[in-house]
Amino acid sequence: MHVPAVVTAKARAAQADDWLAALPSLVASLGAEWGFGTGPAYEDATEAYVTPATLADGTEAVLKLLVPRAGDHAANEIAVLRLAGGDGCVRLLRADESRGALLLERLGPSMADVELPFPQRLEVLTDLARRVWRPAAGAGLPTGADKGRWLIRHIRQRWAELGRPCGERTVAHAVACAERRIEAHDDARAVLVHGDVHQWNALRAGDGWRLVDPDGLLAEPEYDLGVLMREDPEELMAGDPWDRARLLAARTGLDATAIWEWGVAERVSTGLLAVGIGLQPVGDRMLAAAEAISALH
Repeated sequence: MHVPAVVTAKARAAQADDWLAALPSLVASLGAEWGFGTGPAYEDATEAYVTPATLADGTEAVLKLLVPRAGDHAANEIAVLRLAGGDGCVRLLRADESRGALLLERLGPSMADVELPFPQRLEVLTDLARRVWRPAAGAGLPTGADKGRWLIRHIRQRWAELGRPCGERTVAHAVACAERRIEAHDDARAVLVHGDVHQWNALRAGDGWRLVDPDGLLAEPEYDLGVLMREDPEELMAGDPWDRARLLAARTGLDATAIWEWGVAERVSTGLLAVGIGLQPVGDRMLAAAEAISALH
């Protein structure tokens, strides 16, 4: 069984070599239980082994097997998809939390593959995120404050492990922004957020789009827009970086500073992750933008 290089690197970084070795038998057992056959894996996956599946009745689906790692990532993703019920997100057909397995409806190409113009991309992704936002108290998902604390730990750890690929000032700036978002967390205002809204996670569905691969949080909605701030770093730095935060805030009626601060923390965290697993040139570009922004602040 061929496993894409980035997925293999992610699994080894998570010390999930046993999972890699067991993948063929896991796919075979799920295929027998759920009644599907599979094809070659999708090469652009990063967090999971993902392959097209065809059910016995001819229904086209996708099998997703998440790389095991600390935390309830499979449970969180399944919870988000069940709560969304296909509104803004891919439809969930079957799931097994214990094995990190999801059977999903098969969608079309990603927004990145069709090269949607950047301004239109921002509009569509913002509107998709808004469709997910809804009250979900008691869903058992981590909070925005939990995510902020995770970002701080991850940034500090990865920065040291990778030999400090960006400046100490950049790390301090990201940590300070995450600390302010932790302090600002309010359970009463928190909603279900996707947690990873970007063009590779938006797939064509008929004449529209649906999001895939939710992380799942109960957080201020600005968090999702902070992820949009971290993406497309070259376009961000072509003008005033704050312009994007102001645009997203104006479109949604949310707080530009909260959007900006989540973007700062996410940009450094994801840049370090991408460098660590060899996802280039994305990693270097994100860290270069983070360096430039920290120099301004």
